[in-house]
Amino acid sequence: MKTLLLLRHAKSSWKEAEIADFDRPLNERGRRAAPFMGKLLSDRGLTPDLVVSSPAKRASETAKLFKEAGEFAAPLVFDDRIYEASPNTLLYVATETDDAVNALMLVGHNPGMEGLIQALTGRSEPMPTAAIAVIDLAIDAWRDIAPGRGTLREIFRPRDEMG
Repeated sequence: MKTLLLLRHAKSSWKEAEIADFDRPLNERGRRAAPFMGKLLSDRGLTPDLVVSSPAKRASETAKLFKEAGEFAAPLVFDDRIYEASPNTLLYVATETDDAVNALMLVGHNPGMEGLIQALTGRSEPMPTAAIAVIDLAIDAWRDIAPGRGTLREIFRPRDEMG
């Protein structure tokens, strides 16, 4: 049994229209939500063994704030393929994970995140910014991750959790 945690980047800033999409930073709400969600996951006993993030600024900031607030010892690595990734690309990234990792977290973007939930679980779920989906996978090796192999355990959405 493996666990896949999907974290959509927190709310980003659209203040400066001339900034490239890749370079958009988090806004104030995002800088509050990312660490809040990290602490929430830690408090719930959900600990990633590895965090793989899109290198886009809003995703990398989310991953760093999340990891720091949750006090997770998991390595944080950046993978260019996660930026603007399709569900199939996200699946492919997951297949490359070392089998010693039981709980993998991917930090990325929509529509890929929602598409991956749909592909793995058959459920259509909204993933607003800073939301986390917890998917249980009936696999022993990451190379076996495939559509239909997951069960959605829970989704944490900042709006619901922060009150």
